[in-house]
Amino acid sequence: MDKATQTMIENLYKNTGKTLAQWIETVKAQNIAKHGEIIKYLKENHAFTHGFANLVAHKAKETDAGSAENQDELITRQYGGKEHFKPVYDRLLSEIKTFGNDIEVAPKNAYVSLRRKKQFAILNPATKTRFEIGLNLKGQETTGKLETEKPNAMCSHKLSISGLQDIDEEVIGWLKKAYDAAG
Repeated sequence: MDKATQTMIENLYKNTGKTLAQWIETVKAQNIAKHGEIIKYLKENHAFTHGFANLVAHKAKETDAGSAENQDELITRQYGGKEHFKPVYDRLLSEIKTFGNDIEVAPKNAYVSLRRKKQFAILNPATKTRFEIGLNLKGQETTGKLETEKPNAMCSHKLSISGLQDIDEEVIGWLKKAYDAAG
């Protein structure tokens, strides 16, 4: 288990008085089928922040990288029906890895989380026509391709691209800025 996840699990207990296992039992007792519904339940009924709710939801549904036996399989499934976006992912990851050797790549069921000391970006083949790059750039004004993400999302901003041709200096610059801010 990576350090960031372990710290979150420890802080979950410190903040709530319940262990991760106890929260998983609580969620499973509710018979909630969807990841987003678990997050909503924890936020509305237990005053969770999005990060802690997301952690418990992933662990309860065993959809996080730590629960997967083969992390490459998570990435393969993300691009099922969206194979044309796999070169976008590969190119972005290649560019991002030039920023430093301290980047943790953590695949989930629907996206890949990129972390340094904290999460700085998410790579997500959102639809068949839109690839989203979530960025943590709190306080940053939107400009150019940079959009504000919806409230309470895992990232503060996003970039929407449709193919390799959209990966330009601006996109890489915003990723680098988010990487720098996470260190």
